[in-house]
Amino acid sequence: MKTNIKLLFAAGLIAFTTSCTDLDVTPEAQLTEYPNSVEAVEAQLADVYFHLRGTLGRRYMEAQALSSDEWVGISFDGDYADGGIYAQCSLHNWDPSSASIGWYEDVTAGITKANKAIVNLGGEESDASAQARYMRAYYTWIIMDSYGDAPILDHLATEGELIDRSPRADVARWIESELLTIIPQLPTTVDVTTYGKPTRYAAEALLVKLYINWPVYTASSVSAYDAANYSNEHLNDVVTLCDDIIQSGQFSLSEGAKGYRSKFWPTNGPQIKDFIYAMPFDAITAQGFQYCRPRIWRQGRNDGNGGPGYFGSDIGNSTGGNFSISPEFADVLMALPSDDRQENILAGQIYMFDATTFAKTTTPYKYQGQNVVLDKTIRLKNRTDAGVYYYEWGTAPSAYPAGQDVIQLNTGKDVKGWSQGYKSVKYFVTRENFINGRNQDNDLPIFRYADILMTKAEAIARGASATNGESVQSLMNQIRSYVNAPTFSGTPTLEEIYQERGRELFDENWRRNDMIRFGHFEDEYGFHRRGFPTARFDKECRVFPIPTDVLNKNTNWKQNPGF
Repeated sequence: MKTNIKLLFAAGLIAFTTSCTDLDVTPEAQLTEYPNSVEAVEAQLADVYFHLRGTLGRRYMEAQALSSDEWVGISFDGDYADGGIYAQCSLHNWDPSSASIGWYEDVTAGITKANKAIVNLGGEESDASAQARYMRAYYTWIIMDSYGDAPILDHLATEGELIDRSPRADVARWIESELLTIIPQLPTTVDVTTYGKPTRYAAEALLVKLYINWPVYTASSVSAYDAANYSNEHLNDVVTLCDDIIQSGQFSLSEGAKGYRSKFWPTNGPQIKDFIYAMPFDAITAQGFQYCRPRIWRQGRNDGNGGPGYFGSDIGNSTGGNFSISPEFADVLMALPSDDRQENILAGQIYMFDATTFAKTTTPYKYQGQNVVLDKTIRLKNRTDAGVYYYEWGTAPSAYPAGQDVIQLNTGKDVKGWSQGYKSVKYFVTRENFINGRNQDNDLPIFRYADILMTKAEAIARGASATNGESVQSLMNQIRSYVNAPTFSGTPTLEEIYQERGRELFDENWRRNDMIRFGHFEDEYGFHRRGFPTARFDKECRVFPIPTDVLNKNTNWKQNPGF
C-alpha cells in the first residue's frame, strides 16, 4: 500500500460526467500520508459503500418499479401528478428531464469516490482495493443496465481528458473482467462486520446477474435482443457461481417463525440470512429509504378522525398512495391458494396491523367511519364527465380522451379515487421512523439467496447442466415450500419461473430486468396499452434516456435512440 499519495478532491462527479471543458481535478489538499490501519481503511470505504442510499432509497426504485408491470403511477386530481413523471414511467414515455430517471450523476459520483479510494488503497494491484473495485463495478452495472452504453470510468480523470461512452457489450465485458479478478480477493466472512459491504458472494451474485442477462447486454443494440432466441454462452458459469454461494453454507431461506414478511420489516438487518448484499438504512442516522410513502393508501396516516391509521398508529406525516399494483400483476401475486407472500398485499378490505408486532389483525380499517376497500381494477377519471371511470380491458382505445386526466392517470381525489388498485405493506413503516422526514429503518435487499436458487433453476431450464442433484423442480420447490405455497408436481417452465420470480422478488427492483430478459417488457399491462395516449412500445424503451443535465455537460455524447 502506498503511504505517500496525493488526495485528489475533484468536484464530486464533475470529473466523470462532464466533457473536457468541464473537468476540474485541482487538488484541494496537500500531500497526505494515508494511515495504514483497519479503522482508516473502513473510514475511507464507508462513503463508497453507502453513497447511493438516497438514489436506491427512492428515485432508482421509481424508475425500476413503475416501468415494470408491478406498479402504476396514478394521481388524484392534480395531487402527485408532478408533471406526469410517474405516469411517464408507467407508460414507457420518459422525459429526459424527469427526476425519476435523473440519478445518472449520483451513480457516477459514487464511481468517482470508488476510484479515489482505489488510489488511496494502493491502486488496483493491491488486494486492499478489491472492495472499492467491487463498488465501482456495481455502480457501473447500474448505469449499463439502466441506460445502455456507458463510460468505463476505471481511473481518476485528468484535466482535459475527454470522457466517452462505451458500447454496452464492452461495458459488460469490463465488469466481467473486474469481478473475475477481485472475487478471490474479497472476504468470505458473512456477519455483522461485513453486512452492507462487498464480500466474495456479493461479487458472485452480481456476476450471476451479468451472466444470466448476457444476451441482453451484449446484443448489437437494445432493440436487437430477442427473448425467443435467447442463446447464452455463460449458462454453466451461472450454475457454477450459484453453487459456490449455495455450498458456502452462509445463507438460507428460512427466517424462523416470523417467516417471509420479517425479511423486510424495519427490524431487518444482518440476522436475515437470505440477504447476500443489502443497503442498510436508518431513519435518523442513515436516511433515504422511502419505499412505503407512495405505497400507503392516500389517507392511511390515520383514520381521519384523530385515531390510528392501518399501521396501528398515526404515523405522523402525510402519505402518497400514488403507486397502485397493476391488475395483471395483482393476479400474479394472488395466484396461489396458500402463499405467505400475499400477507404483504393490501387487497379488498384493508385491515389494521399491530404497531408493535406488525401482525395483521381482524379489525377492518376505516377512514372517517367508512370501511376502506381497494379495487383491483384501476379506473381513470374523466373530468369532462365527472364520476365516470374508464378501465383498460374491454374498452376501445377511443374511450380514452387524450386529456390531462387520462395522460396523468388521474383516478380522482376522493375515497373511490384513492382506492383504485391494490397496495403493499412489504416495507412496513412505523411512526417513530416516518416522523423523521418519512424515512424508514428497513434495509434494502439487493442480492438474495432466494434469487440465486431461482436463477440456477432458470439457467438449467435454459440448457445448463444440472449439478449437486438439484433440478429445476427441486430448486423452485425450495422457494414454494418456505412460503407455504403449493409445490410444483412437475418441471416448472420458463414462464412459471418468471412468474415465481415476480412473486418472490416483488418490489425489490428486479422486475424490469426480468421482463426484458424473458421478453415481456413490451407486453400490455396497467395502462401501458396499445392505443392508449402517450403509451410507448418501442424496444428502445428498454433503457432510459440520458438525463438532460448529463447531456448538457457532455456535449460529445448523443441521446439514446428513440428519445
